[in-house]
Amino acid sequence: MPKIKILEISTQQQAWMLCEVRPCRYGHLLALHILLLLARGKSPTEVADFLLCSRASVYRNQAAWERGQLSAQWWPTQPVREVTGRSPLTRFQRMLRWLLQQPPRTFGWCRTRWSCAALALTLTARIGLSYSRETVRRELHSQGYEWKRAKLKAKDDDPERARKLARTGTTIERLGRDEAFFWVDELDIHLLAKVCYQWMLKGTQVEIPTPGQNRKQYLAGALDLRTGEIHYVIGPGKNNLLFRQLLALLEERCGPQIRRLYVVADNYKIHKAKAVGQWLGRHPRVEVLWLPSYCPKANPIERAFGDVHDKCTRNHRRKRLHWLIRDVKQHLASHGPWQYKLPELYYEPEVEAELAKLYLERSLRIAA
Repeated sequence: MPKIKILEISTQQQAWMLCEVRPCRYGHLLALHILLLLARGKSPTEVADFLLCSRASVYRNQAAWERGQLSAQWWPTQPVREVTGRSPLTRFQRMLRWLLQQPPRTFGWCRTRWSCAALALTLTARIGLSYSRETVRRELHSQGYEWKRAKLKAKDDDPERARKLARTGTTIERLGRDEAFFWVDELDIHLLAKVCYQWMLKGTQVEIPTPGQNRKQYLAGALDLRTGEIHYVIGPGKNNLLFRQLLALLEERCGPQIRRLYVVADNYKIHKAKAVGQWLGRHPRVEVLWLPSYCPKANPIERAFGDVHDKCTRNHRRKRLHWLIRDVKQHLASHGPWQYKLPELYYEPEVEAELAKLYLERSLRIAA
């Protein structure tokens, strides 16, 4: 029986090795290794451990292969032109990419973001050659990097995440003609403008006037899954009364021909208020499905509300709140429908497993 040999390699040396290996398998080569190992019966955990990648990469490539995306990419109907003139990455380029993935504090910098000057000094210390910050900036632009704003990411660690997503997914799959389905959320409309990027002359900066006192209204909206239409109510407070008014509006507009109304909402406290529960008790055909905690990507109406912010509330110059609300109403009336596909997270392996369990439980109930 062969003996097992374990090498003692420092953490820094292993990080350098990974930095050298990853550019070599750029493109579809890693996906090929993943699929070949899966075809030989290896589990996703074993594949990820063997290839030094994440399990998410294994699941993503497996799902892409099952949907036919990878096969369509690798075996096209028309011949692919050969790409020439692409030289391999130099040590300077590889080290620059690796540094951008590390926090600056790791290298002794008292800062949270890399600047071109800090990158130049760190590269000089590690490689031994002198680089200026302008050289680093030109190289970053040539590699496709740009200076832009980051985005916040929720925790998305609900223990019932997969089951909640599976329940929503199976409800959509089994939706009947006499049933309606709505995605629900709230939108804040502030007179104080949301500041973001826009085109302006170099050396100048556009000034957005601020109100003497900020005023706000709240919109509760529901996105119809079938039509893509947004039904909404606007009120002065973001409370359970606003949510109940939206539910009453949906029930009124659906009419008696709709037997069941499914409303998908997040876990915000106004959705689970006692008054809302009493209202649902008096209106049995309305059923609320709950989204996982801290999972805004699971609600497609967030994308529609993002479009409202982009077209109406960012960098606006309205001095009166009612004019801003009129802009929002006009946008909702003239744009749309907002017919979005179900987010990819509803097709994750964990969600698919829970979906199979739900179908099995339903079959057992029917058989009983």
